[in-house]
Order: sequence, then structure tokens, then C-alpha cells
Amino acid sequence: MTEINPWALGVFIVFFAATIVIGSSIQLIRPLFRGHSKGSDAQEEWGLGGRGFGPWVTWFLVGGDFYTAYTVIAVPALVYAVGAYGFFALPYTIIVYPFIFLVMPKLWKIARDGGHSTAADIVRARFDSRTLEVIVALTGLVAVMPYIALQLIGIRTVVQSLGLPGDLPLVIAFLSLAAYTWMGGLHAPALTAFIKDIMIYIAVLVAVTVIPMHTGGYAALFSNVAPHEAVLKAGQGLPYATLALSSALAAFLYPHTLTGILASRSADTIRQNAVYLPVYTIVLGLIAMLGYMAHAAGIVTTNNSLVVPMLFHKVFPAWFAGFCLAAIAVGALVPAAVMAIGAANLVTSNLLPTQTNPVMASRITAFAVKVGALLCVLFLNAKFAIDLQLLGGVIILQTFPALILGLTRLRLSTASMLAGWVVGSVVGLGLCWMDGLKPVHPVNLGLVSGNVSTGLLSLGVNIAVVLAISLLWPGRVSAPAGQAVSGEAA
Repeated sequence: MTEINPWALGVFIVFFAATIVIGSSIQLIRPLFRGHSKGSDAQEEWGLGGRGFGPWVTWFLVGGDFYTAYTVIAVPALVYAVGAYGFFALPYTIIVYPFIFLVMPKLWKIARDGGHSTAADIVRARFDSRTLEVIVALTGLVAVMPYIALQLIGIRTVVQSLGLPGDLPLVIAFLSLAAYTWMGGLHAPALTAFIKDIMIYIAVLVAVTVIPMHTGGYAALFSNVAPHEAVLKAGQGLPYATLALSSALAAFLYPHTLTGILASRSADTIRQNAVYLPVYTIVLGLIAMLGYMAHAAGIVTTNNSLVVPMLFHKVFPAWFAGFCLAAIAVGALVPAAVMAIGAANLVTSNLLPTQTNPVMASRITAFAVKVGALLCVLFLNAKFAIDLQLLGGVIILQTFPALILGLTRLRLSTASMLAGWVVGSVVGLGLCWMDGLKPVHPVNLGLVSGNVSTGLLSLGVNIAVVLAISLLWPGRVSAPAGQAVSGEAA
């Protein structure tokens, strides 16, 4: 067990606890928010922040959904273990921002005009199908659990690196997330996202400046990386590209990322953020480099998730290592809270009957979702922490036809959406089970041969089924986006 350093532990507790206290007491300082809406009901305030977040708050909130334990723990761990292949997260974020710019303002307008707060609300209005609404809601609920599990692993990892024994780090991770989300609602992560991002920026900028100085500079850093790890190996190009594409398509289907979009003040706010959010990609590339820096610093471990905490402990003085670890923990806490809130919105809006106390129902639901995420940590045996996020991507991609294709003028039937979801989910989860939660599956289609993203494969099957059934058996079809459902096809 790692020996406890009181300086590192003390600094970590101060910053991590301060974030939880600020987020949990947000009800007292909520009027400071420029976007606070006095006319919105309590549930909309708790779950969507009153739909009043302006460009700055939205920038930190939506950007914060990308700077999670996925970014600071899982990506460097993958780079440490497999080399350049782990950098697929960079093109993924580059692809996703044009998608936000083109699609999300339209989705926001439909949600605003219809009073919708979730993806399932939008799908129900588009297809007039309670069954499809429930399926989309359940899919989002299930998909977000392994993603929250990844955040719990991130918090547990940094607490574990501070020397706390046994299951105590996981208990701390779970209870801190539960307390943080319970009181503040969406305003809590919206405010503390500022704190989180500043802490992350400080930690990363210092790390990418100081660590190379300790290891002989960037030239020495790359010389310590084996040649086969510095570039993609033969056969890695296809999985690299398809993982990037599937991750980009899935990114804003999740309940938490869509919650950040729907909480925005206007469509222009979303477009502005799509323009400026690529700044995060630059920092993401620097964070991924920590995997290489760990090799240069002589870090040796069989637990890849500990790579970044071990690197910080080795290079930095104890007090600054504690600060950096607090930044990572807060970086997992903030998006995990948005994820739980997004999932709670789905349950209270689309799965449960009307409640007399919707805020309490949302709080209880968010807690139950975190319990589900805890079970994912305990029982899903993923080789890499990042595989949990990619598993969530396979699941949530099955809502792409109903939510995104549903925005187009294609006359797609409700029956085709249901059939596509069933077939795509069976194929995607079946392949994941066969491959031991690996996010890619080998295919051989003549010209295309190699490992392909399981999420992209299952989405392709889903869309093929949707188009085939819509052509062969139109049945009840959706109307063009923003119009009423047409009833039966002619």
C-alpha cells in the first residue's frame, strides 16, 4: 500500500471538500446566476438550471462533460499501455464540434418550443409513440451508468494513490458524488465547472512544462517511447478512425451532454460554444501525452489507471501532487453529477407518472443511478477504464436514428425505429459480450478488413433496418421535424 503523505492528503481534502460544499450549498447562492429564471418550476430549476445558462456557463458546463476521468485518467492510461492508438480521442473531439454546430441548435429549438427536457420527450413528440419514448429513456439510463462508473473509478484511483486502504476509496467516491448531486441540482456542476476547469488547466500546464524538464525534455520523452508505440501499428488505422467516429456520433446523445445543451439560453449560445470548444482539444492532446511522460519518468505499474497519479506523486512536491489529484477528482465529480441529473430527468419525465414532489423523485432517481454505476464498477471486468465509456457509446448510439434522423424530412416509421433499436442493441451488446467488453470487433468484407468500432457496426445495422422497414412497410410515420405526426402513411 502507498504510504500516506499528510501534505498531499491535506491539500486534496481541502480542494475536493470545498468543491462538494460549494456545490451542495448552491441553493443559497443561486441568485448569483445570470441565467436563473424566477418563472421556471422547481423541477426545471433542479434538472435544467431554468434553461437560462449563457455562453460562459454553457462553455464550462458542456466542456466539463468532456473533461472527465475519461480524459485525465483513462486516455493517458491507454496511451501508456498501447501508445499512439490511445490518441483516437483527439479526432473524436474535432469531429463532434461541427456536429454540435449543425444539429444541436435545431434540437434545442424543438425542445424549447415544445417544453421538452429530454431526448425521449423529443422522440415522443416526433413519433407520437409511448413505446419509443420509453425505449429511448431506458437506453439513455442504461448507457450513462458505465460512464458514471468510469468517474467513480477516477475518484477511487486518486484516493487510492493517496494511500487510503481497501474499499475506502470507492466508498469515498460514491458518497461524495451522492452528497454533491443531492442538493444543488444542475446549478452545482454549472458553478463548480469553473473551479474544476481552472484546476485542470493549472495541473496540466504545469505538468507538460515541468515533467519534461525532469526527464530531459520532449526529445528524451519521445526517445523513451518504443518506436512501435509512437505511431499507429499496422492494422490500427481502421479501429482508430472508427472509434473516433462512433465516439463523436455518441457524444451528444448521452443524457448529460444533451442536458447541457437544453439548459442553454439560446441557439446562438450553442453555436458560439461549438466554435470555441475546440480549445479543449488542445489541452486534451497535452493530457494524453502524460501517458508517454510516465514512460519517460520510469513509471512501472500493472494498474494502468494509476499511471497519472503515480506520475504526479513522483515528479511534484507532495502539496502540488495533492492539488493535481484533487483536480482529477473534481474533474470526475462534476460531469458525473450532470450524468446522474440527466438520467434522473429521463426517469421523472418519461418513465414515472406525474409526481407531487418531482425534485425529490429526481434526487432519489439520481442516487439510484449512482448505485447502478457502483455495480458497474464492481461487476464489469473491463481491461481498461476507457472501455466502460465505449460500452456506454455502443448502447446510446442505438438512439441515433430516432433522435437525429428524426430531425430530418425522411419519412421514417415508428415500427422501423423500434425494430432498428432491437436489432442494433442485440448486435452491439452481443459483440461486446463475445469480445470481453473490447470496443472493436474484427470484420472481413473484402475491401474492408480489420477491427471496426462495435458501436459503429451496431449503428450501421440499426440504420439499415430502419431504412429497409420504412421503405417496405411504412406503417405509422413521423412528420417533418417541428410538425405534427401525420398518422398513417398513404
